[in-house]
Amino acid sequence: MSAINLTTKKIGNDEIAILTFDLPNEKVNKLSTPVMTELKAHIEKLQTSNYKMVVFKSAKPKIFIAGADIEEIQKLKTPQEVQVAVSSGQTIFNQIEDLPMPTLALVHGACAGGGCELILACDYRIATDDSSTRIGLPETKLGILPGFGGCIRLPRTVGLQASLDVILAGKLLNPKKALKIGLVDYVVHVNLLDGFAETQIQKILAGGAKKRRKTFQPRGVVNKLLEGPLKGVVFKKAREGVLKATRGHYPAPLAALDVVRKTYGMSDRTRALQIELEHFAECAVTDISKNLIHVFYLTEMVKKQTGVSSDVKGKAVKQLGVLGAGTMGGGIAYVAADKGIGVRVKDISYEANAKALKHARDLWAKLVKKKVIDNYQFTQKMALVSTGLDFAGFKNLDVTVEAIVEDMGIKQKVIGQTAAEMREDAIIVTNTSSLSVNEMAKGHPRPEYFAGMHFFSPVHKMPLVEVIRGEKSSDETIATVFELAKKMGKMPVVVKDGPGFLVNRLLLPYMAEAAFLLAEGMSVEKVDKAYVNQFGMPMGPFELMDSVGLDVCVKVLNIFRKAFPDRVEVPALMEKLEKNKARLGQKTNLGFYKYEGGRKTEVDQSIYAELGISAPTNPYSDQECLERGVFAMINESALALDQDKIVDTPHEVDLAMIMGTGFPPFRGGLMKYADTIGADYVRTQLTKYATERKANRLKPSSKLVERADKKARFYN
Repeated sequence: MSAINLTTKKIGNDEIAILTFDLPNEKVNKLSTPVMTELKAHIEKLQTSNYKMVVFKSAKPKIFIAGADIEEIQKLKTPQEVQVAVSSGQTIFNQIEDLPMPTLALVHGACAGGGCELILACDYRIATDDSSTRIGLPETKLGILPGFGGCIRLPRTVGLQASLDVILAGKLLNPKKALKIGLVDYVVHVNLLDGFAETQIQKILAGGAKKRRKTFQPRGVVNKLLEGPLKGVVFKKAREGVLKATRGHYPAPLAALDVVRKTYGMSDRTRALQIELEHFAECAVTDISKNLIHVFYLTEMVKKQTGVSSDVKGKAVKQLGVLGAGTMGGGIAYVAADKGIGVRVKDISYEANAKALKHARDLWAKLVKKKVIDNYQFTQKMALVSTGLDFAGFKNLDVTVEAIVEDMGIKQKVIGQTAAEMREDAIIVTNTSSLSVNEMAKGHPRPEYFAGMHFFSPVHKMPLVEVIRGEKSSDETIATVFELAKKMGKMPVVVKDGPGFLVNRLLLPYMAEAAFLLAEGMSVEKVDKAYVNQFGMPMGPFELMDSVGLDVCVKVLNIFRKAFPDRVEVPALMEKLEKNKARLGQKTNLGFYKYEGGRKTEVDQSIYAELGISAPTNPYSDQECLERGVFAMINESALALDQDKIVDTPHEVDLAMIMGTGFPPFRGGLMKYADTIGADYVRTQLTKYATERKANRLKPSSKLVERADKKARFYN
């Protein structure tokens, strides 16, 4: 079956060709080798045709072209293989650019990577204003760079600064932003696209059907300076920005910057594309690129999953209840309403409900200020959130999220009350971070309609949701909650009930180990910097504890110790910290660090004396600090996977740790990283640290030892 259909249309006395992308049996269009071969055949016929214009469009409802076939790129092993594969794509896009008649791209839906590079080879571009329409070059997020001419054509189309903003960060722009920078020529409503396009085609044909070689001319004095005499400053600042954002762990943005720097203003297209090709090939064969593509596939897997192994489908959720209008409840209400779900928030006071409304209002107000949404959309979203002190309207709700105080007795009571006020087939989920879902389900008269839905804070930023399956949760309940999480823009991972579920179970030994390092003479700064600068974590363990809340950390650690007394230790200094209610972390503006207006300023040096420990002498190497923390997580992962079956596969561990903790994506995830260094090395080092530091908690677990003995990988 054909992936590209060629049809014709008469406009006046002129005939135009329309190439429609529609990859058979796929939800998206992608530029695989067979598709590119077919495209090349069409273009070569068009080169000698009498058509007055060529239009590119898609038959997919929300997709123009999602990009190249990532699987093909992942399989390429040498720079030479990459160059052969990618150069053919460059040739085809050159042929599009060089067609004798003008070309027009009609963009509705995702237009990413190779899709964006294709429309850049066209003369004219019209996009819809639909929320699904996103245009850009996300290649650097996969450890590569645009390779079909994007590094060459985008700067020439939109200018140096705007192109660097898109290419280096791997951005996908909404239609308004794409129009503003000149990436598209017009933005129209999807229902008006065909009619508007025909009008524009008539104008182009009436004007002589001329090709359009758009050369960017900087507008305004400042832009002219930045494009001319101060061009070097632009590249210098861009490089500094990349290094600040990536700390040098991601080579692709720097390689892309190098390509733009070398080719911007170059008249020789062949040489410019060769430079792009060489840099692309170097990046594509790196372990970092392979790891980032692995992470990409983890996210793609979730899109195809339902959360259950059976064929049971989840129910549609149009109305959501939220019990508790605190920070978590307000955040949950916001992300649900932002995706078009009606939300009813219930708390025990008007003041609490008002805070939830304000939380949502403030977040949408920021989007209005950034021109992501307009005032009409703001009003629409706010109208989806209502509040109350009673259960009025709960009979209309499909799902209710419980986000009240972390007290088992209170939760069970409230869950029972709520179930009595809802339809019998309605679902209740708990947002608990530490309490047993199975135990909590005893408060529900129909526990098959109960599960966990653990959001991470701040809710509007953190992508992970742990969907916790209780012993009596039905497949339909889990599938419904799984789909609800996706509808809310989150990445769901189904986990079995157990202490700490998955993420906290792995994270708490890591944070506890940082506290032991502190007690043994390491400084807060040195440990955190090692994790951030060397390992690539978004923040060090001490800053993370401040963010979570020191009281919460100690509370969950104690739950963890009670569950696993043979291997979990709680540092004495953590219990000292919990007693100081003025030093609970970011929420009290004082923890390991000082905070002003929610922003970290500096380490509070008085913390050492307060904890009764001497000034730090930093007796250990960065390597030991990193390995003790990270290997503690790997050790616990082996038990969670192989013994307790908290999740089914290492894929879920990696996805959860990346989306829930910011584990460095360029390392591929915790399990991928464990495979990189090998279970035997992890066992050897943990044995060494357990012996030398008299730390029984660091002894290799039985399941890790089994893997080391068998030289088994987490990924087969």
